Amino acid sequence: MTEIQTILARRERLLGPDNPLFYDEPLHLIRGEGVWLYDADDRRYLDCYNNVPCVGHCHPEVVGALCDQAKKLNTHTRYLHENILDYAEKLLAKFDDSLDRVTLACTGSEANDLALRIARINSGGDGFICTNATYHGNTTAVAQLNSIFEPIGGYAENIRMVPWPDSYRAQNDLDGEALADAYADAVQRAIESLAAAGIKFAGMLVCPIFANEGLPNIPAGYMQKAIGHVRAAGGLYIADEVQAGFGRTGTWWGHTWSSVIPDIVTLGKPMGAGHPISGVVARGELLDNYRRHEMYFNTFGGNPVSCAVGRAVINVIDNEGLVDNAAQVGAYVLREFRKLQMKHDIIGDVRGAGLFFGIDLVSDRATKTPDAAAARKIVNNMRDNGVLMSKIGEHDNVLKLRPPLCFSKDNADLMISTLDDVLAAA
Repeated sequence: MTEIQTILARRERLLGPDNPLFYDEPLHLIRGEGVWLYDADDRRYLDCYNNVPCVGHCHPEVVGALCDQAKKLNTHTRYLHENILDYAEKLLAKFDDSLDRVTLACTGSEANDLALRIARINSGGDGFICTNATYHGNTTAVAQLNSIFEPIGGYAENIRMVPWPDSYRAQNDLDGEALADAYADAVQRAIESLAAAGIKFAGMLVCPIFANEGLPNIPAGYMQKAIGHVRAAGGLYIADEVQAGFGRTGTWWGHTWSSVIPDIVTLGKPMGAGHPISGVVARGELLDNYRRHEMYFNTFGGNPVSCAVGRAVINVIDNEGLVDNAAQVGAYVLREFRKLQMKHDIIGDVRGAGLFFGIDLVSDRATKTPDAAAARKIVNNMRDNGVLMSKIGEHDNVLKLRPPLCFSKDNADLMISTLDDVLAAA
């Protein structure tokens, strides 16, 4: 047996079968630095996928903050410690003034679970809306809003799913305001459906850039109209910024693109650049009212080490100008991807914001037929050529790229030229 086969056999024996792995030939990674990952043979791979180490793998300032605090103290938040306060001030300063409270947890799933509880208490309702091709986490409650993975036992009667706002394969060939209205009307119908079933409406949970759905070009005005319906019905808008946040889109937050300020924001993945920390940011009255009804605590959420790491991540993003870098390098990559679109018929659509891209692969441009098989082949061929990416979307045909925010124009050129070669070979 090869080393990889030995590790796979050991993994299955210890962890059980069906634990997901990337790529037809899994990678055995042992270290990372900046935008690069290295395998056990010291072959390096350009990381165009992992948004968790948002400031780059093993950034020395983040690692230093972690080690320095770990040498002193790490405990839960039921003792006084200024790290959580220093971090809270720094984090909340990045939001609209109306979003003035934060509570911390460890994972995006926990953050979304808590957000649902906050919405239930403040709305008095239990009905939630999500899209029909999304993922928000793996707790029992949040799994009910995962339309790409049906939960065990099926969906509860208090969940409604609406079509995600797809401009490329638009409903009835609509466009412009008519398309925005059509998708927003679906939200209104979902609200009415809950009411007809005697279920009081609590809110809508969506990623503001619809990342798992395939990163669509959102019809102008859709979010304003859809969230207008949500709030008119007494519901809350929960923005899942677990993928979109911390400069990923060339702005600090994905919801900035729609100009709609959420009532509740959930955070995770890049928040600790590899260290597990997550959070819920909300209007003060919402979180305060929730705490009057339920004592929420999290043993590891908000611990001094996590807060030191979180503060270091924000410092690096600011000091190294990584939000601007995401905007500038991202705009360059989009232009180059659109040149590839002109060259390769398999590319039906190119979408993106900042350093987050979706390339919609089709077997026929005229019919826009999704090509999931090609997406899988290209992702694996890119891996074989030293560039890591993944795929996503309702049809599993959208190449998904979200490199660390320190991604440079030179890194982009390598990624683009490799993709050009792989597409030509395919």
